[in-house]
Amino acid sequence: MNEENIEGTNGCSKVRSGTQNEAALLALMEKTGYNMVQENGQRKFGGPPPGWEGPPPPRGCEVFVGKIPRDMYEDELVPVFERAGKIYEFRLMMEFSGENRGYAFVMYTTKEEAQLAIRILNNYEIRPGKFIGVCVSLDNCRLFIGAIPKEKKKEEILDEMKKVTEGVVDVIVYPSATDKTKNRGFAFVEYESHRAAAMARRKLIPGTFQLWGHTIQVDWADPEKEVDEETMQRVKVLYVRNLMISTTEETIKAEFNKFKPGAVERVKKLRDYAFVHFFNREDAVAAMSVMNGKCIDGASIEVTLAKPVNKENTWRQHLNGQISPNSENLIVYANKEESHPKTLGKPPTLPTRLNGQHSPSPPEIERCTYPFFPGTKLTPISMYSLKSNHFNSAVMHLDYYCNKNNWAPPEYYLYSTTSQDGKVLLVYKIVIPAIANGSQSYFMPDKLCTTLEDAKELAAQFTLLHLDREHNPFSLDLCRRIWRK
Repeated sequence: MNEENIEGTNGCSKVRSGTQNEAALLALMEKTGYNMVQENGQRKFGGPPPGWEGPPPPRGCEVFVGKIPRDMYEDELVPVFERAGKIYEFRLMMEFSGENRGYAFVMYTTKEEAQLAIRILNNYEIRPGKFIGVCVSLDNCRLFIGAIPKEKKKEEILDEMKKVTEGVVDVIVYPSATDKTKNRGFAFVEYESHRAAAMARRKLIPGTFQLWGHTIQVDWADPEKEVDEETMQRVKVLYVRNLMISTTEETIKAEFNKFKPGAVERVKKLRDYAFVHFFNREDAVAAMSVMNGKCIDGASIEVTLAKPVNKENTWRQHLNGQISPNSENLIVYANKEESHPKTLGKPPTLPTRLNGQHSPSPPEIERCTYPFFPGTKLTPISMYSLKSNHFNSAVMHLDYYCNKNNWAPPEYYLYSTTSQDGKVLLVYKIVIPAIANGSQSYFMPDKLCTTLEDAKELAAQFTLLHLDREHNPFSLDLCRRIWRK
């Protein structure tokens, strides 16, 4: 440990108890053989570990850890995370005072170890009453660019983005559902690194930057959902995009049955994309190879394996997009940018904060129905006598939050506008009367929705996020940031 590191640990010793001190960190290093370096507000343990040869682990091997007690350090944390597998690198974010900042990044040597860490350590009670959150961490190298002229081709957009930003690798452009000669008014720009994407976003984000005379919209593309290889090996459903609106399910089924009659079980089409279900996985894989790039009703289609999603948690993971929780591709499979252009993946669950304290993220409450027999005794209760994990919507959580703080219920005010293609878009403004004269008079998300229910849910999620951030800026904000970094 170099001189800077010793100073860093000395600073930590000022705020730790006797067991959390420089000696404990040195003992950990001696026991494991890992080095420890402190730089740029973070302390790195390992990276690489002793005896490591070759490149660092691939994408998907790192997890984000939030809600860490501020007086907890590597000598306590590393043994906990070693339960899931070999640690390549542990990065603990540090304050100048010597306390940690409440979050860390743990990189394992394999994706399987990272997934195991999420399974066994998310909501883990690391100290009595203190629950940590663990989710996948992905370096985002992709930006969403909106308000692009619809007549522009991929080559034109690629050339223009290379002129105004550095490190551009590719652009992803999707044709309009109604006119295949035009794009959908947005594109995704892939950069060579997260740093290159971040620098491009910083340059383009002010809102005054124009392409072809149009003020563009710029944001991070939400990370695409990672599905483990074992699960993907069982998938026997194909995702087919770029279909004509007029193409029917019967036509799709007939086309995919051509290479092997009777192989297709059923087809579900939504607008210009569809899910083709096969009886056998082998037939699905063979059909994907044969049909990708083929023309159906004059449209060149793209075919990939569909990605399964968790049905119960889908709505919880959805804050930054406008996908309806009932849309088919969410309930069955998640594939790229279909329901909302910016959505490639979903942010983590927002824990609720009551009376100035985070409520630990509870285990998923069982969601099912039970038979109601005649004569069953019922007891009247108030919803506020329940625990927060009995509520499955942000709207209910917000009402519960206000009640627990002895505030009046939130007030919802509905507004609308019209999109370029004529759709009515909705947004709610929320006023919390008890704090309306404080630092923020109202809360309104920066996203518009196509349904009333989604607009209200999104506004409640947004309000919960900001209510929490006002009191503890290192909790939800950081959990959200890792999904958008």
